[in-house]
Amino acid sequence: MSLPPEALRPPAEVAAPAGLDTPAVRPHLFVGRTSELDRLDAALATSGGAVVQAVHGLGGIGKSTLAAHWAATRPHRCAPVRWITADTPTGVQQGLADLAGALQPALTGALPIEALAEWALQWLASHTGWLLILDNVNDPADIAPLLARAHARGRFLITSRLATVWHHIPTVCLDVLDEADALDLLTRIATATTPGRDLDGAADLCTELGHLPLAVEQAAAYLAQNPLTTPRSYLALLDEYPAAMYRTGAVGITQPQRTIARIWHLTLARITTLQPQAADLLRLLAWYAPEQIPATLLDGLADPPTLNAALGLLTAYSMITPDPDPATGTLTVHRLVQALARTPDPDDPHRTPQLIDQAHTHATTQLHTAMPTTWNTPETWPAWRTLLPHIDALADHAAKDTDTATTARILNQTGLFLGNQGLPARAIKYLQRARTAYNRVLGADHPATLTSRNNLAHAYESAGDLGRAVPLFEQTLDDRLRVLGADHPDTLASRNNLAYAYQSAGDLEQAVPLYKQTLADRLRVLGADHPDHPDILASRNNLATAYESAGDLERAVPLYEQTLADRLRVLGANHPDTLASRNNLACAYEAAGDLERAVPLYEQTLADQLRVLGEGHPNTLTSRNNLAYAYQSAGDLEQAVPLYEQTLADTVRVLGADHPLTGTVQNNLASAVAERNGGEPGTP
Repeated sequence: MSLPPEALRPPAEVAAPAGLDTPAVRPHLFVGRTSELDRLDAALATSGGAVVQAVHGLGGIGKSTLAAHWAATRPHRCAPVRWITADTPTGVQQGLADLAGALQPALTGALPIEALAEWALQWLASHTGWLLILDNVNDPADIAPLLARAHARGRFLITSRLATVWHHIPTVCLDVLDEADALDLLTRIATATTPGRDLDGAADLCTELGHLPLAVEQAAAYLAQNPLTTPRSYLALLDEYPAAMYRTGAVGITQPQRTIARIWHLTLARITTLQPQAADLLRLLAWYAPEQIPATLLDGLADPPTLNAALGLLTAYSMITPDPDPATGTLTVHRLVQALARTPDPDDPHRTPQLIDQAHTHATTQLHTAMPTTWNTPETWPAWRTLLPHIDALADHAAKDTDTATTARILNQTGLFLGNQGLPARAIKYLQRARTAYNRVLGADHPATLTSRNNLAHAYESAGDLGRAVPLFEQTLDDRLRVLGADHPDTLASRNNLAYAYQSAGDLEQAVPLYKQTLADRLRVLGADHPDHPDILASRNNLATAYESAGDLERAVPLYEQTLADRLRVLGANHPDTLASRNNLACAYEAAGDLERAVPLYEQTLADQLRVLGEGHPNTLTSRNNLAYAYQSAGDLEQAVPLYEQTLADTVRVLGADHPLTGTVQNNLASAVAERNGGEPGTP
């Protein structure tokens, strides 16, 4: 085929006529991104030489939208502006061939695509003022020849999901929309055809979607097409049918390939091809809270080089974000990435039910392994607090009927920790689920099931619900006697706990004999050689509290003094049980009218508990209330009232307005204020 003479002109002699711009269609709606647009203005306005700018971020974050909006609305003075889908080498080559055909239409069909692309490269290298938008680059090597050939002539704007490969190129890291912009975007789209419609729950929907632009657009388009669907009903659909909703767009509004499921399917496919372990890791991370995921939860998953490579690949594709401060050792995953990655979809080979179940099992095992072995020692509390959001997330995301024995142990230990921290309502929630799981998986008579039942009864008691606590303690003691025998340590613990519940209910006639029996049995079972065993010390302390409750201070005080001395020697001065003994002895001194010994002991105990347990621990709050009461008993209302006020504020904040301790402090404060005001009720 012969070419017309004009087609044979060298590329350097061919001028670009007007009308060659081919940016992507400008988005109908665009919100926010002011600072990012300004950064592109500043970078791409640089004079002289080639200017290359990369915009990177998670799939669906709005990179292409930002590039298209900037090219269509900002005064960049570039011409022509050409959009090239650069996700593959073939795509880059086709984009260049299209440019050649636009500049010299006679070349189209006359030259093979390779020759057309070469002609376009020569044109770019010999002209200035143009802008190429290279969209969705998956591999910098795909565009390296293009950048090298035209490096000194025009402008390049790159968009990519890759975050860590643009070492010598200025970048803009695109994050999610802020709350107001996300809500604005959803509102504009959803009300375009039905102004004034009910959008109750729109802010909650945007939050659930993590303010990710594509997800917000997809949901808004669905709402626009389904006027009877409200944001709250969309949330319900998302909860009940997540796989379907992630892949469902609005007919005629949402491009089928531009749904969350489709976008991230492509990313997962590429990640799986490059390193299957990275995809496994993402599915595992999906079961935790989205922020501050500690690296310790990944210990042992793979050898360090393999694990680091997987983390690096996920970071490169913006699927995870390591904390910029390496000292924290934590990761962040967008909540919607997590939601999709843990949602089974039989039509997606990267999210089959088997893969999702496998990830859930591994996430549970990793969490169990990372848990501290104890829950009542202060040195473990920072680790517990770090893991607690991820335990919450695992429990929330997994159906109760999928709980295993490992899950049950996580729930049980977490419930004990929460109860120890003065959060009985949360503790009860976990311990109820643990009991149900143990009962289903191990059976009603398994020792672990009986222990979980005992722990739940204790949580009921701590919450002041003796109506549920006492019968459950009684049932657990009967079952342990039958299954484990009278002398088993767990049976003795049940007897002690039941006695304490009777005491809390004011039934000292049953409590005192049961305490005495438990102490005698523990001495007999543990032997005369173990008088300092922590269980024996606990029984001795509890018997002393019963004597005190019965008004028998002659027996209570010496027993408290002996127990405190033994706990100091055996457990140390900073052990929580030692601190509790000191508080109990101070209470007994006060009850005996000996404020000279009670007040200094209260003050010492409070100082030690603040140092060891922290100001928000229930035992600390109790000590502060007790010290205030001692001040009041001593007639020192100037110290008592402010201390009550501080304690009341802290108990409401930490334990809640309905907690028994809060009510006690409130009553004590009212009494102290009335006393300070000369016996008349008043306010401080």
